[in-house]
Amino acid sequence: MNAPFPKNMEVISSVSHWRELAHSLGEQFARRAPHYDRTGSFVSENYRDLRQHRFFSAGVPAELGGGGATYEDLSNVIREIGRHCGSTALAFAMHTHPVAANVYKHLHGEEAATKTLLKLAKDELIIAGTGANDWLDSSGNAEPVDGGYLVNARKRFVSGAPGADLLVTSVTLAATEGNEIIHFAIPFVSQGVNIVETWNALGMRGTGSHDVALNNVFLPAEKIVGRRPAGVWHPMWNVILPTAMPLIVSAYVGLAEAAAESAINAARHKQAELAPAVGHMLNELTTAQMALADMVRLNDNHGFTPSTQLASNMLARKAIAAEAVKKTVEAAAELVGGPGFFNGHPVERMVRDVRAIHFHPLPLKRQQIFSGRVALDFDPVAQPG
Repeated sequence: MNAPFPKNMEVISSVSHWRELAHSLGEQFARRAPHYDRTGSFVSENYRDLRQHRFFSAGVPAELGGGGATYEDLSNVIREIGRHCGSTALAFAMHTHPVAANVYKHLHGEEAATKTLLKLAKDELIIAGTGANDWLDSSGNAEPVDGGYLVNARKRFVSGAPGADLLVTSVTLAATEGNEIIHFAIPFVSQGVNIVETWNALGMRGTGSHDVALNNVFLPAEKIVGRRPAGVWHPMWNVILPTAMPLIVSAYVGLAEAAAESAINAARHKQAELAPAVGHMLNELTTAQMALADMVRLNDNHGFTPSTQLASNMLARKAIAAEAVKKTVEAAAELVGGPGFFNGHPVERMVRDVRAIHFHPLPLKRQQIFSGRVALDFDPVAQPG
């Protein structure tokens, strides 16, 4: 577990400072980024700085002890961090979106979410989760015992795990309990919870997206926060997707903006014949920015009405942004030229980092099937059996 948060640290009260502060910290993050990329180690120093300045509770309403940042503020902060260190931005986004989901529930009268936010803000707790990797099904199982369940699972791609206090995840109930999935949060310090250092990836190498093993972990029954049938679409995703996807995409748009800026700086002293290539790159960047802006608009600062159509709209915009981000960074790499081909150049790292956007819900072909089914009034995913 992380070191206790200093109690005498001043809480930032003006949300107008969040992006400026992110920019200031980002300059340090940029200097550290080559080290984390080269070694594949977790961005621990950056997480320390973010925690010191209470970024992990920035999105919690001020009346609950948080920073009072709006949803748009959070998107802009993640985007700004992404301009300096993609791994830090993505890991932070993976913490921020479950916090934002609890803000949505709090604003819509869910008392349990209010209690969660109070605790998160009081102790500046950090979350790592597995929701997208589990999707409609969930790996692992829970066996009933007196007072709760014994959980056994091996969770993959748990971004930010080395810096987190709470694991937010789900498992399938034992067959005797029915075809049901339970959702819960459990402290990383719980007996039987272990981080297995498996993360050695092409890009986003500093996210610490290791496996987490749960071996006979006791889960009190009262800690279950949600239940749903396995393998079918559930209304909970109509809240999760409009909350999570804009924040995740923000990290990648920040990367694309930094790549474009680097390319323009590299091309300034070259011939004017490069202008069409720069214009092409900027068109792709503008497409990504517009898709993200519309995702944030659809969230409406937690004011959206959940629906499968809205979830489809978010996934479509994510797919559009993903393609535009990748094309922006590829174009930037061509404009930078030979230096950008060398390991250690910021654009070379960005080319690798943005490949990860494909793996967030949903990859392009799956998104097209999902949105097509919704448009034709079918269930968004084929029913099992």
